[in-house]
Amino acid sequence: MKCEWVQQNILLYVYNELADDARYELEQHVARCAGCAAEVKAVQDFHSSLSQFPVQEPAPNLVVASRMRLQEALETTEQGGLWQRFIFDPAAWFHQVRFSPALAAVLFIAGFAGGIGTAYKVVSGNGNLVPVAGTSVSRPAESSVTGIRSISQEPGSSQINIKYDTVSTQEAQGSLNDQRIQQLLLFAARNNYNSGVRMDSVDLLTQNPNNDQVREALIYALRYDSNPGVRLKSLDALGGFVKADVRVRDSVLEALVNDSNPGVRTEALHLLEPVRVDSSVRAVLQKLAASDQNQYIRTESRAMLVEIPEID
Repeated sequence: MKCEWVQQNILLYVYNELADDARYELEQHVARCAGCAAEVKAVQDFHSSLSQFPVQEPAPNLVVASRMRLQEALETTEQGGLWQRFIFDPAAWFHQVRFSPALAAVLFIAGFAGGIGTAYKVVSGNGNLVPVAGTSVSRPAESSVTGIRSISQEPGSSQINIKYDTVSTQEAQGSLNDQRIQQLLLFAARNNYNSGVRMDSVDLLTQNPNNDQVREALIYALRYDSNPGVRLKSLDALGGFVKADVRVRDSVLEALVNDSNPGVRTEALHLLEPVRVDSSVRAVLQKLAASDQNQYIRTESRAMLVEIPEID
């Protein structure tokens, strides 16, 4: 084992993230190498010093926003070819297999799946894969969908076409009531890096806001989507549930207080008018009327407070 590998994995060792066999190899090397032993000791001391401070949990909004930015970065970064990634550094690749039982298991499963693949045959002339008698083809699971490429609805009909990516771009067709279409729309509303696709997805989901999953997706879009147009469309769809659904009311209040777009805040304020007597809504209106930087928001908040009947 080389010192370079040890130094690259010291942090994993200190945080107990190394596999048992790799951990043993590292400890055996450190016992013989004074330089690596000193490096491990320094990292352990630094870790002990950090452990004395209390751990602060990140805010939920920060976690979600960070995940969205990470996904956008991953999906927009140019990747090398699949063949290139496998053969670029075979020595390092097999070295990783040696110290990763989970990866070895994946290789075994991949080999097993390759054997299943022999149950398919290529139809001469068109190159399409069809199953041999006795086998079936299952639709890809949502976990295998890497992104939604486009969404369109045929004019004058309920037929929806969705192109989505797994290893390669695929396409699904069906009505808005089709469970598969609904799942892809929900996926697009939450995960797609293309704001136009998110807008199309939310636009179609607003046709069925009574569905609990759809309403959750709309609330998520209102709270976390980076595009104000998507947030505004979600807000409009949720407006009819401000009275009956506390989750919707809270998300609209959150948009009124925290959203960076004046148009979204203004629409949220108007949607809250029917529930202005609610104690939480009244408290927010009083705060906005007193000190909000937006003059229109201040004025409208004061007007709504004046219309609230006095409680004896």
